Amino acid sequence: MPTNTSSSSIWLIVAALFGGLAVACGAFGAHALKARLSADSPMLANWETASRYQMYHALALLAVGLLAAGNRSQLLNIAGLSMTLGIIIFSGCLYALVLTGQRWLGAVVPFGGLLLIVGWVLLAIAVFRSSSA
Repeated sequence: MPTNTSSSSIWLIVAALFGGLAVACGAFGAHALKARLSADSPMLANWETASRYQMYHALALLAVGLLAAGNRSQLLNIAGLSMTLGIIIFSGCLYALVLTGQRWLGAVVPFGGLLLIVGWVLLAIAVFRSSSA
């Protein structure tokens, strides 16, 4: 298992990468996609949801990284992994759905959402355990 410092650094790097990518995807949606899709298009709304949730969870991963610097909880690492996979599945499938039109991807999105929820629950448990120790 990596030390707390390296674990913390990994989550902070992942958070920064996902945050930067969320900004880039949001800009792509606001400029390139808005030129191709109507403002009330459900596909454009899907893209905006994907980039917004990606940013929310990039910020959550930032919190995981900061908390991991002073905490040996394996739950923090599992929470970070759950959120990372959740971003990839939730936002990734929504991005792919918009770009490809493959509607079956919409059936996969809830699994990503479930991983995001699990990540939040694990984060809460890890914080609760560390505050009561």
